[in-house]
Amino acid sequence: MLTRRGFGRIASCALCATAGFLATDASAQSPPSPTSGVRRKVLSQVEGPTPGYVTIIVEAEVDPGVLVARHTHPGVESGYILDGAIEIPIEGQATRTYKAGEAFQVPPNTPHAGARNGDRTLRFTSTYIVEKDKPLASPA
Repeated sequence: MLTRRGFGRIASCALCATAGFLATDASAQSPPSPTSGVRRKVLSQVEGPTPGYVTIIVEAEVDPGVLVARHTHPGVESGYILDGAIEIPIEGQATRTYKAGEAFQVPPNTPHAGARNGDRTLRFTSTYIVEKDKPLASPA
């Protein structure tokens, strides 16, 4: 198991956050490649809630105008917008804009993205409950 510092480069989020916007081949056990305009900080990472899963809480920032590529996570993503706003198209759901004080959830293995985040930096947290040893995010 990696240290908290090793997970410090993982993001979701958005998004996941996500911070998912983490569309890489990196596993939940190794940090993904950095994404330009996206900053992530792992706040907590623990085993569980059941064997074979890990819970990761991430805080992320996305610069204005940065598009978060379409991606999936091997588990549920629950996010909360701290500042700013972002439009999140989630497959099978109507595209919706989330703003500060609002929360979103993305079902496991469901393609989603992030776009139109306005003219200010987006800040959000995401909690991922994902299968251990699988990529935290994969391109969709």
